[in-house]
Amino acid sequence: MNTTAVDAPTSATRPRIPAVLTVLACWLVIVFDGYDLIVFGAVKPVLMQEDWGLTQATAGTLGSIAFIGMMIGALIAGRLSDALGRVRTIVACTLLFTLATVACGLVDSVFAFGLLRLVAGLGLGGVMPATNALATTLVPARLRGVMTTIMMSGVPVGGSAASLIGLSVIPAAGWRPMFFLPLLVMLVALPLLLWGVSALGRAGHDVSTTGAPARVQAQRVAAGTSAELAAAGSDAGSGYGALFRSGFARTTIVFSLAFLCCLFVWFGLGTELPNLMTQAGYGLGSALTFSLALNLGAVGGSVLTAWASVRFGTVPTAAVAAAVCVLGLLLMLTHPSTGMIYVCMVAAGIGTHGTQCLVMGAVAQAYPDHLRGTALGVVMGFGRLGAILAPQLTGLLLAAQAGVPSVFLAYACGGLGVTILLATSIRRSRRAALATVLD
Repeated sequence: MNTTAVDAPTSATRPRIPAVLTVLACWLVIVFDGYDLIVFGAVKPVLMQEDWGLTQATAGTLGSIAFIGMMIGALIAGRLSDALGRVRTIVACTLLFTLATVACGLVDSVFAFGLLRLVAGLGLGGVMPATNALATTLVPARLRGVMTTIMMSGVPVGGSAASLIGLSVIPAAGWRPMFFLPLLVMLVALPLLLWGVSALGRAGHDVSTTGAPARVQAQRVAAGTSAELAAAGSDAGSGYGALFRSGFARTTIVFSLAFLCCLFVWFGLGTELPNLMTQAGYGLGSALTFSLALNLGAVGGSVLTAWASVRFGTVPTAAVAAAVCVLGLLLMLTHPSTGMIYVCMVAAGIGTHGTQCLVMGAVAQAYPDHLRGTALGVVMGFGRLGAILAPQLTGLLLAAQAGVPSVFLAYACGGLGVTILLATSIRRSRRAALATVLD
């Protein structure tokens, strides 16, 4: 697999505070992104009681609609972020998913709710590759994996917030107020982002329109490093086709499939866990605390896998983390005690989200700067197919009376797919390295 990457611009002359605040703003956007993704799972048991005629199968379809939008949004916005500017893409996508989410709390029909979730998904799918591409541009190449992990930790933080807030808000005020909280992102994160980017621009580090600051691009040419950029893949051109040329094809395919399987498990659990546990006989409060354990495991897993990736490598760590997830999900088939369920959910959170972060970090390392946003968009966009499939398959299994254990078994199979794909890529990479040494 091609793992060549161009080092990010040096941070020696970049204003530290504006750069840090820009990254913080991107992280806050991801936090609200994570909240928006998990909030449907938190309110789904209550929505099932609305006079909307929802069944398990139709509720699964409703849960998949946002992921369809996310797939489209990621594919489009990843390319736009490289072509038109990552900051503009982040602002547009954030406004889109925020306003659509707020509107979800105001409607009274399945059709309107589903349509708004689709629109919100377009923004959600677009903001993820753009924020990660912008944040990783601000650090050296050796830290991109860690930066991606830090950024993606915002997803389970937002998911944990959705579970915690739901414990008090839903019983007291119903499900609608849960969709109003993302308004805060427009009041806090976006102004902070625009200020940080503006401050960087005034200092000569324009990150508002291109993948790398203008001054650093000029420094690369002056220093004669443009040849290194070409060697890293600029000769492959730009756009979607470049991801399947000049040695990138295998990398793109393997990471896309691994991300698909990973999101199948992560979003299956994220959107369906409260419903699954209520189906298993637990109350809504207990079901939401299981979801909280999943997200807290994801937060802790982000830190743990980031440390392990520096020590043992990004892809090997991701493969091991995926195997931990599989083990936790298989234990759910043994009818574990309540305490063991919490352990299983923490393990699943570590394995799913930790692996997701590491795969994205590997993508950020494997592609040159002018392709990074496009690559992240394609891998994440294709991966959304797994997120679309998970609620659908869950609804079908429950409607067919296959039982809750069958759903956990399906998720375990998805985790096993991630483990096999990443283990295979490690083996091929070592064979290629050995062949190079022998030559």
